[in-house]
Amino acid sequence: MATVYSSIFSSNFIHLQPSRNPITKITTNLIPPHNNFNTSTRNFQLPRAASIPHPPINVDYLETEFSGHGTSFTSLGESCVVRMGLDNGSVATLMLPSGLITSYKPRMWHGGLQELLHTSVSEGDDGRGAVIRGGVSLAFRCEGGGDDEENGVISWSPTIWNLRNVGGSPDESIQVELISSNSEDKIEIKHIVTLKEDAISSEIVITNLRSSSLRLTGSIIGHLAVSTPEASYAVGLERANYFVKPHILSKFSIIPPDFNKNDSRQLGFKRLLSDWGLGSPNQDLKDETAKNGEEDEEIEGEEDDNYKHLTEKISLIYTSAPRNFTIMDRGKRNSVAVGREGFNELYIFSPGSNHKSYGKYSYICIGQAALLKPITIGPHSEWRGVQHLHNPNL
Repeated sequence: MATVYSSIFSSNFIHLQPSRNPITKITTNLIPPHNNFNTSTRNFQLPRAASIPHPPINVDYLETEFSGHGTSFTSLGESCVVRMGLDNGSVATLMLPSGLITSYKPRMWHGGLQELLHTSVSEGDDGRGAVIRGGVSLAFRCEGGGDDEENGVISWSPTIWNLRNVGGSPDESIQVELISSNSEDKIEIKHIVTLKEDAISSEIVITNLRSSSLRLTGSIIGHLAVSTPEASYAVGLERANYFVKPHILSKFSIIPPDFNKNDSRQLGFKRLLSDWGLGSPNQDLKDETAKNGEEDEEIEGEEDDNYKHLTEKISLIYTSAPRNFTIMDRGKRNSVAVGREGFNELYIFSPGSNHKSYGKYSYICIGQAALLKPITIGPHSEWRGVQHLHNPNL
C-alpha cells in the first residue's frame, strides 16, 4: 500500500463576533446553477474522503466563473482541487465536494515554504481508489425537535460542499466560500476559508431558518504536522480545565490502530459521536457495554503545565482554555498560534511518540469544538464559529 504524508496550517486573526441575532430575511442559494455540473461520466474512483454521491463537478465552469482572485481549479476524477496562492508564495488547497483542506504552505523565517498541515493518502481497502485523511475538516451534526409538520425532528450533518463564491486578491488575502444545505429541514451551513500572508482561517456560519431551535454538536478538526510529538509542546494552557475523553472518530481522522484499544471509556464516547459523521453506528458497542456493566467514566483535571509536553498519548477536551495558545515544534523549529471564536471547547489529541518520526502519526490534532455541551441556535437565527491557524514564523 503506497502512502504519502504531508502537513498544513496557519491564519491571520479575523475578528468575527459570534452572533445569535434574529435574521429578518435570508436569501439562500441551496442549489448551484445547473451549468455548474457536467453530465459526463468518468471511470476514476473518488478518494474515500469524498466518496459521497454527487453530480460531477464542471471544473471548466468553475475556472471561468471564479478564477482571477489568486485561485485555480484542477480536476481530480469527479472531484475538484481548489488552489489558493498569494504573491508572497503562501498557498493552500482544498477539495470539492468534501470540503477538506488538504494543504497549507506559508512562507517561513528561512525564506522558503513549509507544509504545516498533515494528510495521509493511502490505497483503499478494496485496492481501488485512494483514501485521504487529515488536513482540516468539519464534523458537525445539527439536531432539532418540533411539534408540528413544518418543524419535525431532524438530525443532519453536512457532507457535500458546493463552491458559492471566491473573493479577494493574491496581493493581500483570498477567501473561498463553500456551502452545504438541507433545504427540506431549512438549515444552511457556510464554510469560509480565508488565506492571508501569515494565516489561514476556517469560519462556519450556520443559519437556522426553522421556527424552532437547533442544537449543534461537533468540531473543526485540524491535523498539524510536527516532526514528532516528542518535540512538540502546547504553550499557554496552564490552569485550563479538561476532561479525558477518547479520540474523535471522523471519516477524516488519522488514528493509530492501537490507540486506546483496551480503554472502556472509548465505548461511551463512540456512542456520543456515532450517526453523524464522527464514526459509524455500532450496536456491538452498546451490547458490549451492557454485557460488561461498564460505564463511561468521567476523568477531569486542571492543566498544571504552561509548557505541556505532547510526547504521551492524550485525548482531552478543554472546557476553559484560552482563546489563543501555541503549538511549538522544536524538531522543525516552527510554531503555530491557534485561535478560536464562538466555540467554548478545545479538543487536543496526540498519538504519542512511539511512532516513526516524520511519519503517518507525526501530527497534533486540534479541534475547536462543541462536544460536551451543544450550542443552541435560536429560530430564524445564525451562529458563527472560527478557527485561526496563525504562522508567526515570518
